[in-house]
Amino acid sequence: MMNIAVLVSGGGTNLQALIDYEKENSDCPYHIALVVSNTKNAYALERASLAGIRAEVRSPYSVLGAQTAKSADRDTKRLAVSDAVLDLCRECQIDALVLAGYLSVLGGKIVSEYEGRIINLHPALLPKFGGVGMWGHNVHEAVLAAKEKESGCTVHLVDSGCDTGKILVQKKVPVMPDDTPDSLYARIAPREHEAMVEGVCMLAKMLGL
Repeated sequence: MMNIAVLVSGGGTNLQALIDYEKENSDCPYHIALVVSNTKNAYALERASLAGIRAEVRSPYSVLGAQTAKSADRDTKRLAVSDAVLDLCRECQIDALVLAGYLSVLGGKIVSEYEGRIINLHPALLPKFGGVGMWGHNVHEAVLAAKEKESGCTVHLVDSGCDTGKILVQKKVPVMPDDTPDSLYARIAPREHEAMVEGVCMLAKMLGL
């Protein structure tokens, strides 16, 4: 059984897909032992609480304090949060990390300590439309602007780059002529839930857990 920590920032629909799969499948190869959000108002925290999962907030403000966080640069804040998440993962004996709509970048020791054991969900067909600034609706807007005929989502291993790790799972959907970012997202979202579960199960198999 693979103990996972799910890192979130928003509504947590992909977290819910993982919760539901674990609850409904006796042979599920993972156990969600921890949910961590970098925002205190993320509804994903409520989802975790309802499922009886330990939920924690590790934001620049909670880790550094309000005054220091206001003056700190982006890299300092990211590293402080990453180190705080690593401490939680060690405490909870986490085997692998799942970034499910986590709108921050991990850095420092956590990336090396969990090398090959961190996966991320990206809302496009990598390697297209990845990298800095490519998250959420920014991705869907870029896909439409490029007049792509298909889009989808990707689950990949996290490395030291941005959206550059080995691809594990991809799900494709057509792009319609009258699509908006919202309508394209609505078509991709159910496939994200499928890809998220498949990716975590695949990681458990890869790790022999």
